[in-house]
Amino acid sequence: MEAKEILNEAAALQDELREIRHDLHRHPETGFDLKYTLPYVQKKLTEMGYEPIPCGKAGLTAHAGGKKPGKTLILRADMDALPITEEADVDFASLTPGFMHGCGHDMHTAMLLGAAKLLKAHEEELKGAVKLVFQPAEEIFKGSPDMLANGLLENPKVDAAAMIHVMAGVPLPSGTLLVADGGVSTASCEQYHITVQGKGGHGASPHLAVDPITAAAHIHIALQEISARELDGNEFGIFTTGRFAAGEVSNVIPDKAEMWGTIRTTDPDNAVGERIKARMREICDGVSTAMRCKATVEFYDYCPCMTVDPALAENTLSYMRELLGESALNLNVISGGKAGGGSEDFAFVSHKVPTVTMFLVAGDIDKGYRYSQHHPKAKFDDAVLSRGAAVHTWLALRELSKSGKQ
Repeated sequence: MEAKEILNEAAALQDELREIRHDLHRHPETGFDLKYTLPYVQKKLTEMGYEPIPCGKAGLTAHAGGKKPGKTLILRADMDALPITEEADVDFASLTPGFMHGCGHDMHTAMLLGAAKLLKAHEEELKGAVKLVFQPAEEIFKGSPDMLANGLLENPKVDAAAMIHVMAGVPLPSGTLLVADGGVSTASCEQYHITVQGKGGHGASPHLAVDPITAAAHIHIALQEISARELDGNEFGIFTTGRFAAGEVSNVIPDKAEMWGTIRTTDPDNAVGERIKARMREICDGVSTAMRCKATVEFYDYCPCMTVDPALAENTLSYMRELLGESALNLNVISGGKAGGGSEDFAFVSHKVPTVTMFLVAGDIDKGYRYSQHHPKAKFDDAVLSRGAAVHTWLALRELSKSGKQ
């Protein structure tokens, strides 16, 4: 099988994949609540001749190959959307107010369904098996852990895994594929919630109250010193307060103030993250006490950094250059060796089996795709759908051929 044949076969599916993507885009769903998406994907797989297997709360797997001895490779697509009101100028916009496929997971699902169709046509060529994985709840970092807890890596035992994420709003031509090199490719993420308890009172008599807003503001400023003065300049460790809430009206000092945010590091062992958390507790306690309040800190929803297997990454880049030529690039060369600050819950899988991550440009900023993922006006270029399907398919055919057990 030649790479050009796979590209041509994938191109023949382009209209079908566009229709799938638009249908999913009109019906965005979040978390594990995929009442439209899950049956839709299951129906498509069944029509192709697969027997989809439920995995966890709202995940699906399907197996291609397995008739010849060899390894098992996961190809994964996430299916969930975001709780964002869509503002993108597209004629297939979300029909569900307050929800939007603003991260491109509708693209991922369509591309993997395309690969499923191609792999079914080439099933006899597979040495080993491909486990097609359709995952929920990526945006809340709970989909992969749920599927792992429900046997994702068993029956058959998984040897390696791969995923594609689309990118828009970048200065590269649509269709460019970036393959992450060995090491950390995306940061870890952990949520935090700080509550500062004071004593409410009338705005005209602040001396009779204990103002939690002032204490929380000082805590917020003091926390910046961790990154600025306590971390080595070569360490990546940042935290962001994304939400600050206190009070209801302008003339009342409230009882409490609250902050929510994230901590991100690129330390696979999370030692930097644990150090940040320890200092956050100390700063919150010290500053709040000095200002006659009491602060509590809660940490939750931890997602590790994504780790990429060096050998699998090297193989993948080689295969993608066979398929795409100069359009396949080393992500680490483009990024200057810096890991991305965003997080990805497939990282849980990467800490269990050798994994590779790929990023497919689906919107050149110079061609009108000005907004990146998670923006209400984010748009993605449908033209890359068939290319994504070809990438999944070629990776499976080549890697299983190369590493199949004899």
